[in-house]
Amino acid sequence: MTDLPVTRNLAEWIVALRAKDIPDTVRAEGLRTFVNWFGCAIGGADHMTADRAIAALSPFAGAPQAGVIGRQERTDVLHAALFNGITSHVLDYDDTHLKTIIHPAGPVASALMAVAGYRPLSGAVLLDALIVGVEVECRIGNAVYPHHYDRGWHITGTAGVFGAAAAVSKVLGLTVEQTVWALGIAATQSSGLREMFGTMCKSFHPGRAAQNGAAAAFLAEAGFDSSTRGIEAPRGFARVMSDKQDYTEILGDIGTRWEAALNSYKPYACGIVIHPTIDGCSQLRGKLGEKVADIAAVELTTHPLVLELTGKRTPQTGLETKFSVYHAAAVALLHGDGSPTAFTDALARDPAVIALRDRVTATAGNIAEDEVHIRLLMKDGGHVDLHVDHAIGSIERPLTNDEVNEKFLRQSARVIGEAQSRAALDLAWKLPDLAAPSDLVSVSVPGQS
Repeated sequence: MTDLPVTRNLAEWIVALRAKDIPDTVRAEGLRTFVNWFGCAIGGADHMTADRAIAALSPFAGAPQAGVIGRQERTDVLHAALFNGITSHVLDYDDTHLKTIIHPAGPVASALMAVAGYRPLSGAVLLDALIVGVEVECRIGNAVYPHHYDRGWHITGTAGVFGAAAAVSKVLGLTVEQTVWALGIAATQSSGLREMFGTMCKSFHPGRAAQNGAAAAFLAEAGFDSSTRGIEAPRGFARVMSDKQDYTEILGDIGTRWEAALNSYKPYACGIVIHPTIDGCSQLRGKLGEKVADIAAVELTTHPLVLELTGKRTPQTGLETKFSVYHAAAVALLHGDGSPTAFTDALARDPAVIALRDRVTATAGNIAEDEVHIRLLMKDGGHVDLHVDHAIGSIERPLTNDEVNEKFLRQSARVIGEAQSRAALDLAWKLPDLAAPSDLVSVSVPGQS
């Protein structure tokens, strides 16, 4: 327990922060975060998860205030935030704050882009608010991780609602008191269960966090109040939902130590703990070529979290394969692929993939989360070994801007075509100079020039 007014002090920082207070390096990473998120939102826009969510909920939506990234539909702000959050996360290809495994942009950028279709704000204002939201959700995540996550909460949903509320509060220009309320309203809506991984509900979590965070800010703007200690109270977020509460992670060095500068970007479209395995198996595919047909067995030594999160032995759908280290290893060895095309319903049922998948074993070892030891046992009795000490996409091996661009085009071109995808990418990098960020929605709609 703490007597420190954590929620109020955090609200005071959100309100007081000015553009000049954000270092250039942090703003540059914030722009990378946005570009990566935008590509993921377009890439997931035609997924059946988005189709079903929009079909189910559009009859209950309000006035067409905002567009949905990568789609023709226009809907009210809160539903646009929800749908953007779903599309940007459904491929499991989005950004990751590696200290907490939060996917920060989904809740925050999805809410902000929906609001931008309703209330005028510049690209520079949106970018600064995105950084604020990412900072808030990651600091709150730090305060309760890993205990909160180990209990079974999906931290992108639970912490993400705070990030969305903070970001939208910032662009609405709320007072400290209103921002305190917004954080409290966010706290009481914090949810998302890890049990849902491998189903459509996983992407529903950042979508709902975006929707609920935006709603929290709009409610607070109208004078709808909440507890002023939503985060730290004995029956508040941190105490109820975690055995660990480290409030120095929320307020310590705030404004000088930037969690938003630590964001990373996935090279592979699946649970991030599988990335070392895909990295290594893709390298082995490059070395062996067609000799992968001579593999008798695959032995993986991974971090324990890999088996906990991605231990689905017989995935039946594309969404389930994203949480199967066995499937990921097989597809990377057979095709050298870890992009969205590696995690489809068809490949989940592919006989060649299943045959090799069934010969993969994984054992937990005393190694880092971004590390793996791979041994291929060959039919002639020999073996091939590979150790990945840091997977691509990690802090030690981050994606370059060129690689972020390549990833953007790879997934979005499939939805809107290469020429339009390149136009969308170019415009995304110009976000700080845009008078109307909603222009990005227009360029993402299929068939637009």
